[in-house]
Amino acid sequence: MRLTFRSLRRTLVSALGAVFAVLALQSPGAAQEVDPLTYEEARIAMDAAEAESRANGWNLAIVVTDAEGVPLYLRRFGGAGARFHEIAMGKVYTMLQTGMSSGEYGRAVREGTMEPIEGGVTFEGGYLIRRNGVVIGAMSASGARGSEDAQVVRAGLAAIGLEP
Repeated sequence: MRLTFRSLRRTLVSALGAVFAVLALQSPGAAQEVDPLTYEEARIAMDAAEAESRANGWNLAIVVTDAEGVPLYLRRFGGAGARFHEIAMGKVYTMLQTGMSSGEYGRAVREGTMEPIEGGVTFEGGYLIRRNGVVIGAMSASGARGSEDAQVVRAGLAAIGLEP
């Protein structure tokens, strides 16, 4: 079969037509609109996470990102190694790729119910941020034990009224 511009165009138009037909059949309320994570919410979550970290003497790197994984807020405390930032961002990547917290992902990999993803971080301490069930961001910490990183992030999310 020889592929020409004309046949390629016909195939593309046909495929796009099918996509638009499926979209037209969806109910108008199918896609739920939610407000994105704001800079102010990220700041409040970060301040609460930092307070929890400092109260326990943990020097961490903490990051709050939007739904695409772009940092809105980042803090790396004095005494926190540069690698902690890399791990915190790795947790964000892992969560956004899998739709799971970093700890859930780690358990699934260890139990063999999920294949590891390239660059996936299996440590606790990273949670997706959801509003009305829709992912609007992610928050993670690194530098202490995984359970301690998770405690810090949960404190941050609680400050903005969102649970992991």
